[in-house]
Amino acid sequence: MNDLLKLENQLCFPVYALSREIISQYRPLLTELDLTYPQYLVLMVLWEHEVMSVNQIGDQLHLDSGTLTPLLKRLEAKGLINRNRSTVDERVVVIRLTDDGKKMEEQASCITMQLVEKMDFSPEEFKVLKQMIQKLLVQYKSNK
Repeated sequence: MNDLLKLENQLCFPVYALSREIISQYRPLLTELDLTYPQYLVLMVLWEHEVMSVNQIGDQLHLDSGTLTPLLKRLEAKGLINRNRSTVDERVVVIRLTDDGKKMEEQASCITMQLVEKMDFSPEEFKVLKQMIQKLLVQYKSNK
């Protein structure tokens, strides 16, 4: 067998497995807020920016509008966001946090710290790991 095809020699598999594991660690914390992990990601972007277009959110999260639209509809049904057409360009859908969406930020504020505390990393190791992952992501996105 070609060594390049061995699972143990793949970068993608441990990254995939780790991603699944980290998301599973979020699940019980997010269940208390009645959120899925992708919904939580959308809210994090909006807590930072408050008002954004669907395309801007998609760019931030590396999601296409076909994936994002159903997510946004569910968040709107929960009363956490409003979706409206732009008054400047009706092709653009603008997403805004509702008061309930803004209040949820306070409820969610401890989630990241709870998960970081479970990791056996120094703050410097955590920073370096995140920088390396971000660098890989940028390289892969630019090579499309």
